[in-house]
Amino acid sequence: MTNGIGTVQSVDRALLIVEKLQAAPRGLGVTELATELKVSKSTVHRLLMSLLKKGFVQQDYENQKYLLGLKFIELGQSVTDNIDIRKISSLPLQKLAEKTGETAHLVIRDRYEIVYIDKIESSATIRMFSNIGKRAPMHCTGVGKAILAFLPEQDILDIVREKGLEGFTHKTITELEPLLDHLSGIRSKGYSIDDEEHELGIKCAAAPILNSRGEVIAGISVAGPIMRVSEEKLIDMATEVLKTSKEISLAMGGKLS
Repeated sequence: MTNGIGTVQSVDRALLIVEKLQAAPRGLGVTELATELKVSKSTVHRLLMSLLKKGFVQQDYENQKYLLGLKFIELGQSVTDNIDIRKISSLPLQKLAEKTGETAHLVIRDRYEIVYIDKIESSATIRMFSNIGKRAPMHCTGVGKAILAFLPEQDILDIVREKGLEGFTHKTITELEPLLDHLSGIRSKGYSIDDEEHELGIKCAAAPILNSRGEVIAGISVAGPIMRVSEEKLIDMATEVLKTSKEISLAMGGKLS
């Protein structure tokens, strides 16, 4: 059901519950919330169960009152990470592009995909085409694999189940077990390589950025056309991108394991 301005009533009420709990650090009971929201206790209970299941509220089982859940800490940290990271990464990304002569990218994960949030263009006439805001798959892009490799295994499996392993070129890994083996190698080295797996004619080196809790929050990459990126240069690019990712991770309060 929607109200007169097109919002969903149940969502509005759930958000009102969150606001009420935010203002009540000792928690509120079902009856108190029902009175505050002027709705039935059964409606409040149903909404609380949905919020509880997702971790947005928690219940004190001694007094049966509800409080805000730990999920908000996770979300708040994620927002902070993503706001700060673009500013912190700006100069290192610029230096990375200058050292390698290729286009450098900063990328974050959005559920099952990656999103490019910043880039420094190569000064070369022929260069990789990309746009800020562009989305790409995780299993076959260098920076996508760099992020994927450092996620919990269940997250990896969820992403594969949701998005599949589409073959973009004849070099794309399209089977789960080979992909898991490949990701294990990325974790060992600390960086990933995209050797025309997503787009023919493009090679890429990438590495993850970790926060203070050791969680992957982003990735950086440097990419260029195969006519300019030899095997030797690709290794040099990987070395530089790994150094840069460590620099940014340290600036974010984290470090690579």
